[in-house]
Amino acid sequence: DLVAMNHVAMQVPNFNETLDYYTKTLGFPLAFLVKNDDGTPRLAYVQISKSTFVEIQPGMPGAPATYNHFGIHVQNVAAAVEMFKARGAKVTPASNTSPTKALLSNITDLNGLRIELAQLPPESLHYQAMDRWK
Repeated sequence: DLVAMNHVAMQVPNFNETLDYYTKTLGFPLAFLVKNDDGTPRLAYVQISKSTFVEIQPGMPGAPATYNHFGIHVQNVAAAVEMFKARGAKVTPASNTSPTKALLSNITDLNGLRIELAQLPPESLHYQAMDRWK
């Protein structure tokens, strides 16, 4: 079952400046930040509402900012994969390798754009951010 659109992700050439803009200028709280093993940022989520986020990822310096994907919160990612596969969508198997502890799958649409399916168990950073929302 599909719950809702959860996030839109973008890659930006100036990660820290972009994160400052979204948190300080726009006033969206930082929901969570995930770093690579070397301490560099991998991604950040800023929270628009209880269950709506913008995901910011570092892109290539000097390259323009780009759309990366949008994410759909699903109750059961394995069932969603099977549903979309039965409808003829190009969809990857469910995986639990996300550093956010979400269970993920990806659809590639007819234009080559990515749609992420995310099951958000209580240990996921998304769920924890939604649970903290006041």
